Amino acid sequence: MVFGTFDMIHEGHEDFFRQARALARPESGRRAPEPYLIVSVARDASSSRVKGASPRHAEGERLAHVAEHPLVDKAMLGDEVGYLKHIMEEKPDIIALGYDQSGEFVDDLEHDLEKEGMSVRVVRLAAHRPDVYKTSKLL
Repeated sequence: MVFGTFDMIHEGHEDFFRQARALARPESGRRAPEPYLIVSVARDASSSRVKGASPRHAEGERLAHVAEHPLVDKAMLGDEVGYLKHIMEEKPDIIALGYDQSGEFVDDLEHDLEKEGMSVRVVRLAAHRPDVYKTSKLL
């Protein structure tokens, strides 16, 4: 499971999706699980609060574009209040965070998941040419 605003989908996001899907690796002696990528698209209000500016595109439009992407198996809107409810409903094995994701949600994520009794591996993914592929630079 990954999270983001996704005001546009660019090569940096595609690399983010590829890296996240690659985390579904086999355990020793086991057949590789089929990757299944769930993408949580930030609500308009959440995105505005976190980034200090409203997304250029409404959440429904951003959700539709993410859902159409061939590397995405399921796209959903994040919670309107908080962030744990939809994670608990989806029960991901792994949560992949982008290199630049920070703030309260990220800082408290592992602790909050543990508190809810969830055993989820949280992984930080590498940047892919952030000097070029960053939404704020492309818009």
